[in-house]
Amino acid sequence: MKQKITILTLLLSLQFAYAQNFNGFALYNSQGSNTTYLIDENENIAHTWNMSTECNYTVQLKRNGNLIRGTKNNGNILSGAADAGRVQEIAPDGSIVWDYVYSTTDYLSHHDLTLVGDNVLITAWEVKTSTEVNDAGYDNSSSDKWPTHFVELADDGNGGATIVWEWHIWDHLIQDMDPNKPNYGVISDNPQLIDINMIQSQGGPGGGGGDWFHVNGVDYNEDLDQIIFSSRHASEIYIIDHSTTTNEAASHSGGNSGMGGDIMYRWGNPDNYNMSGNQVIPSAVHDARWIENDGRPNGGFLQIFNNSGVSNSQSSIDGISTPWDATTGSYLRTTGQSFGPSNYTTRYECAYSASGQSASDRMSNGNIYVNASGGQGGAGVMYEVDSLENIIWGPYNAQSPKGFRYECDYPGIIALEPYMNSETSSCFNSTSVESINKEGLSVYPNPTNSDITIEFESSINSDIKIGVYNTLGREVFSQQINSFSGQFKQEIDLKDFSEGIYIVNVISENGKLFTKRISYIK
Repeated sequence: MKQKITILTLLLSLQFAYAQNFNGFALYNSQGSNTTYLIDENENIAHTWNMSTECNYTVQLKRNGNLIRGTKNNGNILSGAADAGRVQEIAPDGSIVWDYVYSTTDYLSHHDLTLVGDNVLITAWEVKTSTEVNDAGYDNSSSDKWPTHFVELADDGNGGATIVWEWHIWDHLIQDMDPNKPNYGVISDNPQLIDINMIQSQGGPGGGGGDWFHVNGVDYNEDLDQIIFSSRHASEIYIIDHSTTTNEAASHSGGNSGMGGDIMYRWGNPDNYNMSGNQVIPSAVHDARWIENDGRPNGGFLQIFNNSGVSNSQSSIDGISTPWDATTGSYLRTTGQSFGPSNYTTRYECAYSASGQSASDRMSNGNIYVNASGGQGGAGVMYEVDSLENIIWGPYNAQSPKGFRYECDYPGIIALEPYMNSETSSCFNSTSVESINKEGLSVYPNPTNSDITIEFESSINSDIKIGVYNTLGREVFSQQINSFSGQFKQEIDLKDFSEGIYIVNVISENGKLFTKRISYIK
């Protein structure tokens, strides 16, 4: 009997309605643990990466399904809060794709990292002697200082990585203590620079408060090609231009901003640059990030974990609508005034709080995900609330310094599906899914950056229509093959398609359905 096979559309729609449920997975690594967990909406473990060294602070999932992980390097000479010294990319099966040590007597990676495309940006200290610090205009330092810098790493193809970009806070300082020393100027006239004396004698490595900026969080905005970072001791967040070369990043000109590596925008504590205004970040701040600007609520806002935003014992998730002006490519500020806004734009008062570390995110349906870290009296849980601030997922006892949320359509989740225990996840369920020949039908590679191959075997003559659909349900490719039997293999070039998620569904006239999602990354 002749069987007719057709392609049906599967619509993947983003729901922006309120009171939405948790959709997708959470990724975390507990404090001091060697194991990274990916859990689903039912708090079941979908995948683990079991490694031989301790994760220092954070993990992230790349779009290809690989894990990026900061870890403690054995043999570090320097040490401090959330010290690392090493970063790795790890495949789903636990094999190490590349491994890079950033640890000497002069520098050490620590705390956070973020993805810059396929590259990884890490946070690090560099040692400056007391003589260097005093010569730069610090007010009588008796010990070394460890200012922060960022290093961007790219896979070198040989199991390691290479540095492709750097930025150093040391290159963007100002002081008003001694006109005979470098960087002398009027602090309030130069908000693009950081006062070397604005923070005195905080804790940390190096002796005498060596980590006096204590940068603890970093994020990257691909659309703007900008980096944001947070400073615990400064109670402030900062944005810099990433479009510069390394040489430009060390200067005060160049890049899209024309400012080189100077501060484009800062917020939370205007007193740091001798301006009046509200100190909206009263103490520690972590996990400064952009809310993805894809149509979700508050897209394009900055979002921070304001550890003592409400009180000493209650944290808040604050959203900030920045004065970004796309026409001039700058953050607008009235001369003589601090950067706006004068207060947070949105605020969620946390049901579970933490005085250190921690993270948050705004999901596509408007939910707010919170990771309130353990330690220092923190709650140590992950949870998610809807727009009415009802807890719709968690609290889950992760005891993680920093957790992440990934929704069902994230390319890295799709790439991980073959390696997951996905039985209790709703991400990969389709109504009446039953493959015509599940074992023999495959679509690969996934994710892809060029083309896909659809391959299956038919033991009977069949009329076959092959189709590919975008997430709006629009058919972007189709091919009809009549009376076919045997081994089928069809390559489809995606180079003219837009980057995103595409659907292949096959259904027979007796109702059996095959569906496959693919992720196309240019």
